Amino acid sequence: MASSSLTFTVRRREAVLVAPAETTPRDFKRLSDVDDQDGLRFHVPVIQFYHDHPSMAGQDPCMVIREALARALVFYYPFAGRLRETEGRKLVVECTGEGVLFIEADADVRLDQFADALQPPFPCLEKLLWNVPGSDGVLHCPLLLIQVTRLLCGGFVFAVRFNHAMSDASGLVQFMNAVAELARGAAAPSLSPVWSREVLEARRPPRVTCVHREYEDVPGTILPFDDMVHRSFFFGKAELAALRRRVPEHLRNSSTFEILTAFLWKCRTLAIGANPEEEVRIICVVNARGKSGLGLPAGYYGNAFALPAAVSTAGKLSSNPIGYALDLVKKAKSAVNDEYMRSLADLMALRGRPHFTVVRTYLVSDMTRVRFGDVDFGWGKAAYGGPAKGGIGAIPGVGSFYAPLKNSKGEEGIVVPVCLLAPAMDKFTQEMHNLMEEDDAKDAKEQQPQGANIVSKL
Repeated sequence: MASSSLTFTVRRREAVLVAPAETTPRDFKRLSDVDDQDGLRFHVPVIQFYHDHPSMAGQDPCMVIREALARALVFYYPFAGRLRETEGRKLVVECTGEGVLFIEADADVRLDQFADALQPPFPCLEKLLWNVPGSDGVLHCPLLLIQVTRLLCGGFVFAVRFNHAMSDASGLVQFMNAVAELARGAAAPSLSPVWSREVLEARRPPRVTCVHREYEDVPGTILPFDDMVHRSFFFGKAELAALRRRVPEHLRNSSTFEILTAFLWKCRTLAIGANPEEEVRIICVVNARGKSGLGLPAGYYGNAFALPAAVSTAGKLSSNPIGYALDLVKKAKSAVNDEYMRSLADLMALRGRPHFTVVRTYLVSDMTRVRFGDVDFGWGKAAYGGPAKGGIGAIPGVGSFYAPLKNSKGEEGIVVPVCLLAPAMDKFTQEMHNLMEEDDAKDAKEQQPQGANIVSKL
């Protein structure tokens, strides 16, 4: 069933605050200088769909998860606090123990009715993750909002909105797994949370030692938001193999993320119609966990990534073969090491925590390895688990994420939600078909696509 045709009603109980199950410390904890940059001061929606499970007969997912959440907050007690801003726009958590928002709900729909709609953008997301009035501020507001919605089939939806300044996707999944383990009967999380935000604090004195083109001031306007079209595109094994065949032989060992990113960046640049002399950017979210010399401990749940940018004129990106874009993407990603992260923290402290560049920018984040779908509250793995929509904060046209998905045909692949103005979306889809179907992209742009296997849908 197409997402645009699926409608249902959700009955919600009043939102309540769930506090830690035991008394927790009352103190202040500084965020890192990577955490509190402008580009992370927003809330991110994540959604998980679960089937009924025979072993959980008679168990109420709302009650099971709510009780586990209270216990998890004993270990992750900063999540029960509130963000405050201090001198120099520095963010700190006041660990008040107030708790996180929790909503219990019921929907008159079965999981199988979602069918092909079980991918972003989700129908009636606002019903499955209700925006409690006054709860979505960055400061002085709950850091997590969770809604558990029971379905007619015995399955349920777990949706969470989290303050990005507190955690990245890996950190959130770590917390969700802690809740899930406790829900399944564990006495404590198998991975103990570690704060240690001082690891990514600016040095004294701060010194920017790397080039950070992702934070350059670029004049121009951002695409308007009021006429955005949201579509998802599915890339299965056949489509990804076809993309790899179009890559120059010396770049064939590139990762799937790198190849897909180069492909989408070129198509999007052609779609938005940038002036050939204007610079366009692709920003890749690069995980810094495991970088030698950085010293991030296991259990760290703060933001631990960089946003390196590849930059080209629109004309060069559009006219060159895909290998040109791919080479730029690979070089940008490879720049991230422990020194890059320290330089990033220093830049934030020196420049007042700027937002990353958004003018003629496309940001992509790989969620295929974060493993949202593996979070198991006792009902098994999620039918879908991951971010609920594309876009970055209040800038829907800038970002996309890559999430693992098994489509209605049983094919495993990657789903990519994209937001663009309607005319640009049509052009974007056309350019993708052209590059997928023809060896010669220039000839392909003059032909109509025939039977491309990329699935796109409103």
